[in-house]
Amino acid sequence: MTTRGVLYVHSAPRALCPHVEWAVAGVLGTRVSLDWIRQPAAPGTWRSEFSWQGEVGTASKLASALRGWHLLRFEVTAEPCPTAEGERYSCTPDLGIFHAVTGLHGDILIPEDRLRAALLRSRRGESDLEAELSKLLGKPWDDELEPFRYAGEGAPVRWLHQVV
Repeated sequence: MTTRGVLYVHSAPRALCPHVEWAVAGVLGTRVSLDWIRQPAAPGTWRSEFSWQGEVGTASKLASALRGWHLLRFEVTAEPCPTAEGERYSCTPDLGIFHAVTGLHGDILIPEDRLRAALLRSRRGESDLEAELSKLLGKPWDDELEPFRYAGEGAPVRWLHQVV
């Protein structure tokens, strides 16, 4: 079963751009040449985005391939398909990686055990429930990435397909 999604590289130092392309090519099994444009939200960095199509699990493979570079900000999404829910990965240098399962309309689906654990920590006084829910929804990542998303409006999108 295949799905499709989008990789948003929100900011990458110029020297890292070819390494991002090689990592993405390794996951997709095809040569990749991204269109890089300057990222005005972080002068000296570059951004790119493209749509991909591949097997279920491709989003997690892309996120895993890119997560090791501390200076990279990115998001990977995958649409739901008949055999799998959708997914979203967000990564920032300060926060690390965030993963969420998404439903048909893009809503984040939080598993019961994660909600129960957040409630338990809140009841024990270990944390604030609102802060716990905020993390489960990825708000800290959204807050940090929002200026980079705005800077990318109007950027070109390319379709790439995984070689099967």
